[in-house]
Amino acid sequence: MWLFLGIIFSLGVLIPGKHSLNLQYDRDQVLHIVPETFQQVQHLGSSLLLDLWKPLLPEDIWAGEDLHMRVPAPLVQEVKDSLDQHMISYKVLISDVQELVDQSMRRERTSHTQVPEGYVYTQYHTMEEIYQWMTQIQKSNSKLVTQHYLGKTIENQTTYYLQISQPSDKTKKIIWMDCGIHAREWISPAFCQWFVKEILQNYKSDPRISRFLKNLDLYILPVLNIDGYIYSWEKDRLWRKNRSPHMNGTCYGTDLNRNFNSSWGSTGVSYNCSSEIFCGSGPEPEPETRAMAQFIERNKSDILCYLTIHSYGQYILTPYGSTTKPPSNSEELMHVAKKASAALMGKYGTRYEVGSTSLILYSNSGSSRDWAHMIGIPFSYTFELRDKGSHGFVLPPDQIQPTCEETMLAVTTIIDYIDQKYFPGGAVMLTSGSLGLSLCLSVVLTWTVS
Repeated sequence: MWLFLGIIFSLGVLIPGKHSLNLQYDRDQVLHIVPETFQQVQHLGSSLLLDLWKPLLPEDIWAGEDLHMRVPAPLVQEVKDSLDQHMISYKVLISDVQELVDQSMRRERTSHTQVPEGYVYTQYHTMEEIYQWMTQIQKSNSKLVTQHYLGKTIENQTTYYLQISQPSDKTKKIIWMDCGIHAREWISPAFCQWFVKEILQNYKSDPRISRFLKNLDLYILPVLNIDGYIYSWEKDRLWRKNRSPHMNGTCYGTDLNRNFNSSWGSTGVSYNCSSEIFCGSGPEPEPETRAMAQFIERNKSDILCYLTIHSYGQYILTPYGSTTKPPSNSEELMHVAKKASAALMGKYGTRYEVGSTSLILYSNSGSSRDWAHMIGIPFSYTFELRDKGSHGFVLPPDQIQPTCEETMLAVTTIIDYIDQKYFPGGAVMLTSGSLGLSLCLSVVLTWTVS
């Protein structure tokens, strides 16, 4: 009986009479399990099909690898008894999911008339507030920031991206960053907003930022999956997909990060529209995916780097997810990712694992990261932000600032590397202060000695 109930809960089917504005997770628990034997893996894969947070598919459960699973409150004891019966050890990562949900939605009240000066970057924001923030950030920085239309969602919401560009006579290259592909990963849009704030606040005083803005334009899409994000605020905090209807409206949502035209549907996906990783009816039929793909395709010759921000797990992932065969520039991709990871760790000691998705996480196909690299964008990365499971998809607001601060260091390390690779010499010419003086002295001394 508990298995049947577990499937109902895991698929997000609401039991009649239980539908409310916010789907509640009172006393639901997230368990951390590390199976040790093949038999334990088999048991977990075949009978504990609840809500897998890590990995996302039962076939990706491996001996010795972490498994995170949300268990609805009515089933907690039965699931624990079953684990004990099969001698599978576990620990409770989250003892009450709803407590964390309430915490992530508890916010200071701020006046929107003060945006962006009064905008609180250390709390999560509704889509309405993010729209207002985008409008105001452009008005307040009109010489540097423009807001552009990208497309419409399945529910007719408008998708915009921000362009940060210093006026220049020359054609500049592009760094693209998107956030909010998965609705429940709220730390992702929070970082996109933080990134914009930091660039605008520091581009005059930070030599590195001022240098790369002379050569590169930054395109930032704060939320791709707008419908899903709104749904995660109003109905179900743990909603992942977009809101496209399937099977005559009996199930909803496509995983937009399984919907791109990169080995679409080949591995690490589901064809069941109730699944969290349903890949859709084909490559890029979803309006959100299609709008972004068409824009990037049109501009791919100018885009040097594609960054997509997700959570959780603390990874910097390189292509590919659909094959273990490395891309042609794998060595350089790894070198840059390791530099970024080291810069990130330098802030608070947070460790990020670096590698291709298929080798260090799980196989998947149809991801935006793989697609971007496959169409010719040389640098393509997925960031999986904090944490490693203590809070999972419901990262508390008090972790927004440290997460964004350390991620900022990693992202600017990548951008700086790309700037210096494609615009060599700029670092010397545009370096100011004592470093510039030392370089000049170095040149003079070298000439004198020779």
